[in-house]
Amino acid sequence: MIQLRRELRGKILDIGGGGEGVIGQLYGEQVVAIDNRQEELDEAPGCFEKRLMDATCMTFEDGAFDNVTSFYTLMFMRGEEQRKALCEAVRVTAPNGEIHIWDCNIACAHPEPFCIDVEVRLPGRTIRTTYGVGKLDAQSMDSIRALCEEAGLRVEKAETDGRHFYLKCRKR
Repeated sequence: MIQLRRELRGKILDIGGGGEGVIGQLYGEQVVAIDNRQEELDEAPGCFEKRLMDATCMTFEDGAFDNVTSFYTLMFMRGEEQRKALCEAVRVTAPNGEIHIWDCNIACAHPEPFCIDVEVRLPGRTIRTTYGVGKLDAQSMDSIRALCEEAGLRVEKAETDGRHFYLKCRKR
């Protein structure tokens, strides 16, 4: 179970913020959520800004956001897309800003798809969902951490329970 509290201040970019819109539900008008699928944005509940946009090529100005979040989004990207999305996240994060990543370790998602159950506790409600993906690339907290460091981030916190992980990074 993931417990989230309103701890981030300032403007938040939520990468892949469609679907359940977890970050948007928690932070409301602080959030600009992007997703590359309009139907995901359409089904996201809550009153936050939603934009159809590819995380690997964002149209925001440099340093436009105090924080960037990615909640179970990198799992849907191939390795090179993850690299590009993290570099773009760094570009649009203000100096000394934070990037928060919640995701999962995937040893194999081919030929059988990988599925993971996620339970998120927000103030006043709980969200239960399952994310599933089929892809050739594996991913782990260590591989994502390496991409973050390569993109110029300092990893300040890394937590895992073996299946799920959380990284808190700071732009240098």
